[in-house]
Amino acid sequence: MTDVIDCEYTVQGEGPPLFLIHGIGAARSTWARALPTLVRHFTVITYDLRGHGASPMPEGEFGLNELVNDLEALRARTGYEKAHFAGHSLGGMIGPAYAVKHPDRVLSLGLLSTAAFRTKDDSEKVWGVVHAMEEKGIPQVLETLTARWFTDDFLAAHPDVVRNRLKQVVETDPDVFLNVFRIYAGTEMSPWLDQVTAPALVLTGENDGGCNPRLNRLIDKALPNSGLVILPELRHSILLEAGEVVADHLHRFITSLT
Repeated sequence: MTDVIDCEYTVQGEGPPLFLIHGIGAARSTWARALPTLVRHFTVITYDLRGHGASPMPEGEFGLNELVNDLEALRARTGYEKAHFAGHSLGGMIGPAYAVKHPDRVLSLGLLSTAAFRTKDDSEKVWGVVHAMEEKGIPQVLETLTARWFTDDFLAAHPDVVRNRLKQVVETDPDVFLNVFRIYAGTEMSPWLDQVTAPALVLTGENDGGCNPRLNRLIDKALPNSGLVILPELRHSILLEAGEVVADHLHRFITSLT
């Protein structure tokens, strides 16, 4: 396997292994609100994607395939032959891509706040954000995204969480951030989702603009063995705003398989 980065990771809890994959400009800490529930039932492996958190920086551009290879290298290092996998946003694309490449390793999948079957208009909107960041700078565009990520009530009640999330993005290397944003914008899972044979939970927020229920219903329909959950009122940052709720759904879903 070429161009693999050994990502920094944490193992917590006891039970069947569950790998959690974060999204753009985040880190393994994004799962903090979900972990108290999950570690009671699973051996949870959280990790920082390449160039994020404490993980090493990549050399040059990379694509979805490299992120999949990093995950497989991590699975091999931790020694688990088979595991459950769940990812948020970009992580919800890495997981299914991993499942297509390594189907024998995957017991189940969680696709959280992710996108497929984008229309031309959907694609233009997400690429518009990428191009605006390329032209104006990431910090200059970032503030406009907070209303897409969090509900109004959460923005008012938890300004510290919102500030920390923005700070986390700004402190991510800009080349890495734009690289992963381009992967997220440019990945279209619809041609190969039907190849994902593992049981899958498809979950998103009711008011998530870019990863909305319309797209997630199509994802659920395309997957051979899946169930769909729409979380009322929530937008994109479901892990920071309602991590406990997401954890409950993941636990119930995985437990229902046994």
